[in-house]
Amino acid sequence: MNLAAYFLDHNLADRPDKVALRTATACFTFAEMHRASCQFGNLYRALGVREEDRVLLCLNDGAPFAAAWFGVVRIGAVVAMMNPGVPPEDYAYYLHYTRARLIVTEEPFYEANRAVIDASGVRVVCVDRDFAHVDAQSAECSYGDTAPDDPSVWLFSSGSTGKPKGCVHVNSDFVYNTERYAKQVLGIRETDVTLGVPKLFFGYATGTNLMFPWAVGATTCLFPERSTAEAMLAHIQRFQPTIVTNVPTMIHKMLESPLCAQTDFSSVRLVLSAGEALPGELYNRWIARTGVEILDGIGSAEMFHIYITNYPGDVKCGTLGRLVPGYEARIVGDDGADVAPGEIGTLWVKGGSNAICYHGDRAKSRATFRGEWTTTGDQFCVDTEGRFRYCGRADDLLKVGGVYVSPVEVENCLLAHPRVFECAVVGVERDGLTSTVAFVVPLGESTAELGTELQAWVKTQLAPHKYPRAVRFLDALPRNDRGKVARAELKRVE
Repeated sequence: MNLAAYFLDHNLADRPDKVALRTATACFTFAEMHRASCQFGNLYRALGVREEDRVLLCLNDGAPFAAAWFGVVRIGAVVAMMNPGVPPEDYAYYLHYTRARLIVTEEPFYEANRAVIDASGVRVVCVDRDFAHVDAQSAECSYGDTAPDDPSVWLFSSGSTGKPKGCVHVNSDFVYNTERYAKQVLGIRETDVTLGVPKLFFGYATGTNLMFPWAVGATTCLFPERSTAEAMLAHIQRFQPTIVTNVPTMIHKMLESPLCAQTDFSSVRLVLSAGEALPGELYNRWIARTGVEILDGIGSAEMFHIYITNYPGDVKCGTLGRLVPGYEARIVGDDGADVAPGEIGTLWVKGGSNAICYHGDRAKSRATFRGEWTTTGDQFCVDTEGRFRYCGRADDLLKVGGVYVSPVEVENCLLAHPRVFECAVVGVERDGLTSTVAFVVPLGESTAELGTELQAWVKTQLAPHKYPRAVRFLDALPRNDRGKVARAELKRVE
């Protein structure tokens, strides 16, 4: 099994001249992407990269990323990906942690981080500076000696409780989820055109905006600049995608943008959402404006991609839907036994895409990967129809006055208030007791009166004990490089 063969090369028989990848300025066919990936593979071999060596990609989204990625897996080496825009200390961490034989990046990123990159001793390929060297390689490249259970890609955890850890995945993990989620749930097909908010270094996007479309001969659209509401709306207008990969924060920002009313969404048949809880109020606003379903789901670096999701034509607002075919789940209580339907517990999941370990962390691997099961740390309940409802992370669930409070529930309530743009609720300990604090990015001016109004709002919508004991106003919520709210930073602010 070779991922380059499964996702890319099969297209050469039926559609070599079809556009595989579009940017704002160029189009690339499947034949051209195959040639470029072969050239990258040959360059890697010439530079000493062998099977199972790690290659670290630090690239903006575009054709070079896709070609470099498939060049790595083609020769049987292992891909590790990082956000290219992080500071030098993060480059030092990823280089030391992965012990990559080679780093593939771009000249501006190399120059900004030259000291730590050179100090690591890693071989460097800058795709813009070294393009002639890549282009000089042969357009034919033999596959590495790869099998279904051979390591192929490291996907990094979000790092919410420390530095990101590499989830080691094997070849079959990506094929399994593609066959079940992309083909059976999304019904992805050759005529689809994909566009995404998250960048390709994030496994969520590597799946939906590179692997999944090419598995069926569809076209992906990529852009190198930062994802903003204005950029996304402009690209939707330009590329006319059929599937848009999104996150709740960006959905909110797109609806608030003046450009939203001028954007034609008629080409879009599905919007995907993951990474954080999608508030019901936000879903309803999106439907009212666009008429396009949002398939909210949950996945993780540990499982490669989405394993619970709403299905096309069967969305139940406020839930994450049902299991993807081929996956199983348990909701486990503190005693290790399954809880009754409707009760909250920790989600355990299994399927054919579980990672085999966290690299370099045996204790965390043993705690998370238990035989066929992966323990997620996410708190869920499931109803009698088999629909899952997200209740927050295990370490985010708050016990206030002896009663558990879900921050997600309080956040959804606050987001329904017309003066709230975005918010996050965290627990802060004072004198041994937990108190809830709501951090709010307001629409308009923030005042003490608004804080009191928001507290009263929650009291009228939810059980009174769930109201936030304090409201703090921010210009923006802190987020990590995968777009998730950095709750630990909020606790330090308070």
